[in-house]
Amino acid sequence: MFIQTEATPNPATLKFLPGKVVLENGTAEFRDEEEARAGSPLAARLFSIPGVSGVYFGYDFITVSKEGQEWQHLKPAILGSIMEHFMSGAPIMAGAGRAEQLDQQDEFFEPGDETIVATIKELLETRVRPAVAQDGGDITFRGFKDGTVFLNMKGACSGCPSSTATLKHGVQNLLRHFVPEVEAVEAV
Repeated sequence: MFIQTEATPNPATLKFLPGKVVLENGTAEFRDEEEARAGSPLAARLFSIPGVSGVYFGYDFITVSKEGQEWQHLKPAILGSIMEHFMSGAPIMAGAGRAEQLDQQDEFFEPGDETIVATIKELLETRVRPAVAQDGGDITFRGFKDGTVFLNMKGACSGCPSSTATLKHGVQNLLRHFVPEVEAVEAV
């Protein structure tokens, strides 16, 4: 098994491409070891490596975030853990779709804004998320209130130095162009 790695715009996050489907549907993010143990055997295995601070699963990639360690020391252990997990045949997730469902339950917007929200979600799904996934992250809709769109940054996007520029110059301009009711975009 050959696992490719790619740098992301976030220097604290690397993207790992195992050449196999990681999650057939949706995405999953784990921010600590306890969350990982409850939701994913692979994430739990990655969190057992000292220095790993976050794990995110996309369709065909895994992003791993670090703190306090150098990639040259972490990368071999991460590659070994991913390879061992895939070779073992163990499941990626303990419970299917858990993270995506939680995001959708937490959405907020005013009654009557359903059409605006549907347009925002469509733009995010077709134009923003595919581009952001290339960098090992994800942006999901959280809410819309008083002209402001609230988005959740995940994977490589979470804590990325360029995420503010992505939000303000990329996503905000796109949404304002197609949805005049959008005045601003904020990360939650």
